[in-house]
Amino acid sequence: MTLTSKRLLFAGALFACILTGGAAQTARAPKGEYIAYVGTYTQPNKSKGIYAWRFRPDGGKLTAIGLVGETPSPSFLAVHPNHKFLYAVNEISSYEGKRAGSVTAFAIDAGSGQLKLLNTVSSRGDGPCYLAVDPSGKWLYAANYGGGSVVEYPVHEDGSLGESSAFVQHSGSSVNRERQEGPHAHATVFSPDGKSVFVPDIGLDRILSYKVGGLTPNDPPFTKVTPGAGPRHLAFTPNGRFAYVMMEMSVSVVAFRYDGSKLEELQTLPTAKVAANNDGVEVSGAEIAVHPNGKFVYSSTRGPNTIDVFAIDPAKGTLTPVQSSPSGGKIPRNFAIDPTGAYLFAANQNSDNIAIFRIDGKTGKLTPSGNTLEAGAPVCVTFVPAQ
Repeated sequence: MTLTSKRLLFAGALFACILTGGAAQTARAPKGEYIAYVGTYTQPNKSKGIYAWRFRPDGGKLTAIGLVGETPSPSFLAVHPNHKFLYAVNEISSYEGKRAGSVTAFAIDAGSGQLKLLNTVSSRGDGPCYLAVDPSGKWLYAANYGGGSVVEYPVHEDGSLGESSAFVQHSGSSVNRERQEGPHAHATVFSPDGKSVFVPDIGLDRILSYKVGGLTPNDPPFTKVTPGAGPRHLAFTPNGRFAYVMMEMSVSVVAFRYDGSKLEELQTLPTAKVAANNDGVEVSGAEIAVHPNGKFVYSSTRGPNTIDVFAIDPAKGTLTPVQSSPSGGKIPRNFAIDPTGAYLFAANQNSDNIAIFRIDGKTGKLTPSGNTLEAGAPVCVTFVPAQ
């Protein structure tokens, strides 16, 4: 049984899976099959942690696996470059009696999709919301939104995390006294050469830059953005020449040229009007990603609940709007483009669903695939090759 238009349903605190049968979890995966992992906000009767589906990009077939890792509010996920380990922030505000969140390491069973807990460490700041493993696989970095800080961990050979080896507490504020009363780090994104990690901070209106391995500030140490914009997430083009930043508060995408050390602003394009929608939900930017072919940029906007598509000028790096598509649900947070570039998975937090779109490789446009996965408060999607 495939999940062509069928859904995974939650019943009370139990996760009811639609499966092709027990053998589907244990048989060797067909070539080109992936496991899609989904991080959630854990809530009673909705979600217990990380869920997974088998996914075949060649035909769009989906098969539910179910709950694969029980952990509190794993709102953002990252996969080790060797595809053997998965990491999750636990977006909480209290850990081991301190005002902090945590980061959890898992070993991946690429055959069954199940996750084996390795260890959990303190994030040293509350509300961790993003994490990433550097291209060498030696370091993991996490951003603490509530704590306004960034933290570094060594990654051991067995995939477990050591205690934090470096920590930077951001300080300062910006023009919006309600949203920018202090620092709010929101992402950790590596430079194309893997030697630097960029940290957009919504509260400071800055994109900070650190050396990988020690978190020493680079020169220049940060890039300023328009006051009140609130930089949230950042994505580089595959060739490393350009970068695009989703501004949460000004609800816009900003294009930058990157010369290997600094970001130079090129263009700003709005994704929605900054006003409340009919449901009274504040409009805010969320995710941004560059297509693997380097030709398109995608962004998500909460409130109007859209995924916007932009075409990249390969010479200038500037953007041209292509499409504004309904996200297929309410409050789209993270979305992910599958490794083949054929599909986009949009995690709609408030409607408890993941809408799946086909991507036109020539135009970048999105078309609903007819597949909708139901998951309690989904936030993040990531992919791992199945075995």
